[in-house]
Amino acid sequence: MAHTRGLLLSNLGTPASPEPKDVRAFLKEFLSDPRVLDMGPIGKWILLNCIILPFRPKKSAEAYRLVWTDEGSPIMIHSRNLAKGLSQKLGDEWVVGLGMRYGTPSMKQALDGLIEARVDEVLFLPLYPQYALSSTATSIEHFESLAKSTENMPPYRIVQDFFEDPAFCDPSTALAKRHIPDSVDHVLFSFHGLPVHQVKATDPTGAHCSQSENCCDQICEANRLCYRAQSHQTARRLAESLELADEDWTIAFQSRLTKVPWIKPYTDEALIELAEKGVKHLAVMCPSFVADCLETLEEIDIRARESFLEAGGEDFTFVPCLNDNEEWIAGLEDLVKRSIQ
Repeated sequence: MAHTRGLLLSNLGTPASPEPKDVRAFLKEFLSDPRVLDMGPIGKWILLNCIILPFRPKKSAEAYRLVWTDEGSPIMIHSRNLAKGLSQKLGDEWVVGLGMRYGTPSMKQALDGLIEARVDEVLFLPLYPQYALSSTATSIEHFESLAKSTENMPPYRIVQDFFEDPAFCDPSTALAKRHIPDSVDHVLFSFHGLPVHQVKATDPTGAHCSQSENCCDQICEANRLCYRAQSHQTARRLAESLELADEDWTIAFQSRLTKVPWIKPYTDEALIELAEKGVKHLAVMCPSFVADCLETLEEIDIRARESFLEAGGEDFTFVPCLNDNEEWIAGLEDLVKRSIQ
């Protein structure tokens, strides 16, 4: 009997619809994760139940409606197409499942599907290029919890991050070259933000993270799992492959949520500063996302575009995420095959 492997792809997830009730259910599940809102139980309960859930779903639903398509949520559409394309690439020796960390299809549903297919081994691949406690770590912890409680669970392996792997960087470069016009005079690499304390928590030495201005200039043992350091490394790799001069690109972090300090610089402030410094033609890439979603389509392609143009910019180019393009599927195929060697 032929040996069959299972591949479980996972991304953040999405509300079932852009209606407030579905957005509220999604936000409740997402923000109840202690890895996402890592604060004291009393303060967290008050923040979640008295401030966020009563008011934010309606506002977020309006934003989701701006990016929702006839087929549904962009992140779901692209993730499903990616899984389908990868399944075709890998062939009959693989069974590919898609399970979101929050919402449906759930990770459990995807894992159950692989078990029913009687795969002999499972490769779990969270689709987050850079490691973070609130994305990669929580996904791995949830997967391992499911694995422990699953009957007939086969052996498994985990791909933890791929922030500078050619499987990710090469398709990202090719995509950028197709979308960034010659007229662009600056490229902004906008990564999802994180609270500073979450980044510091990944420093095993306790003496490196945020201790100097150049703590993220290179990857070392102390910052091997530092999200900010990995993001800087991704940006350096892409800037090099795009042949950008040092003064022609910037890194920033978007989507901050609470009032605690988040890693800087902030994307919304960086956009305005660039316009005020004379940048007229700006391109923005979002290399912490592999699929377009609310944070890229609404926050960047709509709101960030408006902010930059209002601040004096003349042209704004949004570079879409890798989504389900052929180079990305081929890159993932290579990454998957290398991960089982």
